[in-house]
Amino acid sequence: MCENLILAAREQVAALTQSAYEKAAQAGLLPAGAQIRGQVDIPKDTAHGDYATSFAMAGAKALGKSPREIAQLLMDHMVLEGTYFDKMEMAGPGFLNFTLGKHWFSEVLAAVEAGGLTYGKSCEGKGKRVMVEFVSANPTGPMHMGNARGGVLGDAVASVLERLGYEVWREFYVNDAGNQIHKFALSIDARYRQLILGEEAVEFPADGYQGEDIRELARDFRAQFGDSWLEKSEEERQEAMAQFGLKANLPKMKEDLRRYKIEYDEWFLESTLHDSGYVAETVNLLTEKGWTYEAEGALWLRTSGLLREKYLREGKTPEQVDKLELKDDVLRRANGFYTYFAADIAYHRNKLEKRGFDTAINVWGADHHGHVHRLQAALDGLGLDGSNRLVIILMQLVNLLQDGQPVRMSKRSGKAIALHDLLDEVSVDAARFFFNASKPTVAVDFDLDLAVREDSENPVYYVQYAHARICSLVAKVVETKGISVPAAAEVDATLLQTPEELALLKTIARFPEELKLAGRELDPSQINRYLVALAGDFHRFYNSCRCMVDDPALQAARLKLADSVRGVLENGLNLIGVTAPEKM
Repeated sequence: MCENLILAAREQVAALTQSAYEKAAQAGLLPAGAQIRGQVDIPKDTAHGDYATSFAMAGAKALGKSPREIAQLLMDHMVLEGTYFDKMEMAGPGFLNFTLGKHWFSEVLAAVEAGGLTYGKSCEGKGKRVMVEFVSANPTGPMHMGNARGGVLGDAVASVLERLGYEVWREFYVNDAGNQIHKFALSIDARYRQLILGEEAVEFPADGYQGEDIRELARDFRAQFGDSWLEKSEEERQEAMAQFGLKANLPKMKEDLRRYKIEYDEWFLESTLHDSGYVAETVNLLTEKGWTYEAEGALWLRTSGLLREKYLREGKTPEQVDKLELKDDVLRRANGFYTYFAADIAYHRNKLEKRGFDTAINVWGADHHGHVHRLQAALDGLGLDGSNRLVIILMQLVNLLQDGQPVRMSKRSGKAIALHDLLDEVSVDAARFFFNASKPTVAVDFDLDLAVREDSENPVYYVQYAHARICSLVAKVVETKGISVPAAAEVDATLLQTPEELALLKTIARFPEELKLAGRELDPSQINRYLVALAGDFHRFYNSCRCMVDDPALQAARLKLADSVRGVLENGLNLIGVTAPEKM
């Protein structure tokens, strides 16, 4: 059974139109063999039908007749019996409008029933292996609001792709090497020495991490090891501080994300790339391919040349590329240390070459936009087709609001709002729904007051209430009438005739198409918007169509319709990691 009945109906319109044309051609009424690409659309106004084709207008020149003449001939040779459609008519300059009928509506209920909580699944991904890397926050402090948005965005993208037939791997890249870890160690070390010698005696690094969490780590280190580490060398002490801080912070990060309903297949350590020699090996490969040079004691990547080739392949003119002022990047500094960019190239080579993922998807903050093409180009230089196989979702900022005013500081750390602080204020469901409510390219205004309200203005409450309302309705009918939800095959869908009933059927039929679009656009907020629309259609149905009626057949049809909506709501909420409560 086809679950995507929106697509199935569209394809049937195209097939019916083509068949009618061929019959008219066989009758000698139209020229045979014309290749006509008529478009099939869904009109915004259903008064014009549920589907419309422009075949007659697209074929006017090839067929040598006016669009309305062609449309009439198509109607004369078209048979709707046994199809999804009950009616067809000509409109305007030659559109053919089709109105859905009982067969299609019956199949909608059957498809939802057959699909259950995986309704909408498809084989579009064909088992291709996809890694989704998201959050990947520096382990130098608590996760903040941007990580909260990236967390639900990456997790929901992964869930959508899984439903579409991809083999998906979720990964967190732990930046446990490099400059930020050195700064982390310096910060803890300074606070540790201040505890022993006094704050005035020890200058804190100007670019050090200022949060209260650093002070806590220093106090914990001293409580465990005492003051004796003051006698150790600076290098030895700071290495110990870094490892101590990482061992303390990583479990907290994992716990915060677990609370946020996020589990990873792997927490990949950057340090393993350095320790194994994989970064050096990757840089050597770039050198062998002629993409590096030495200058000022450092090893540089010819990023400008790689980007030039990339942009020319993508259709830019040489003149356009010349205006971009492309620059090269350092891979290995004069002191022998590899840059973060070198490690990043190695990490993505590991994804695409060593581990063999067909596609790597990264969720990044929009402030990393300048890094996207450089990294793709570097992978192109390695022969890994980074321009196509590395996909970056750039995510805009989050603005936290309370009482209509921006909230900028965390009470606990004096820094950006931490994820664990946020989840102390609002439910996980509200956080996940709100952070996933907008396209990644749009900044999010997270209204704390709205997130805790229990009314229709709060979108997550509105959707969850629709689900709970249906559960209560079904339970009441079962208790009062002594019947259960019927099977789709036992329901007469022709009894569902009101505008509210038909709108609801069409909306639940749309879910597989919405899921497909969310996957293709890598935009799971498509699911949020759909759920709000479905909940709205249900509330309108509930207020105008009584389910407990004297007519047993109508009662069964409406009960089945309501329960089908319940299943689709739960399905969609599951995809974005939000619960579907039975009572509220």
